[in-house]
This record gives sequence, C-alpha cells and structure tokens, in this order.
Amino acid sequence: MFTFNPTGVCSKQIMFDVVDGKLTNVKFVGGCPGNTTGVGKLVEGMPVEQVIEKLEGIKCRPTTSCPDQLAQALKKYLEQNKK
Repeated sequence: MFTFNPTGVCSKQIMFDVVDGKLTNVKFVGGCPGNTTGVGKLVEGMPVEQVIEKLEGIKCRPTTSCPDQLAQALKKYLEQNKK
C-alpha cells in the first residue's frame, strides 16, 4: 500500500494500492468522509493516468483539494515506481 501525506487539505493521509496499473483500495485519513469515500469509490479500478487526468487541478482550498492531492499522490507513486 502506497502512503502519501497531503498538504493544504483537511485529509492527513492518502493510501492506495495499484494493481496492473489500476487504482484500488483508496483510503483518506481525515477530511470530509462523505466526499473522500465517494472519490475513492469513483476512481476504484481506473487506470492511474486517467485518475490523474481527471482530478489534477481541482480546487477546494485556494490551491488544492483532496482529489487534486490524490492526483499528486499518484504522480509521486508513478515517479517512484518507474520501470
């Protein structure tokens, strides 16, 4: 399970797995539970690159949001897991 500590949002941690290039088991610690649970369920099974494309740049706070932070987490995951 990959763990990411977001910045600029209420969530304190984002965790997820990637299986065959697809996102699974997305969990947010903190934040608005309805929204973060919903985001996690909506992206379940989607290719990582597609999730980044859809969520990156979404704003709630002045510069970021929980969905945007998930996109940042996925970008970091890809960077650390280049083959």
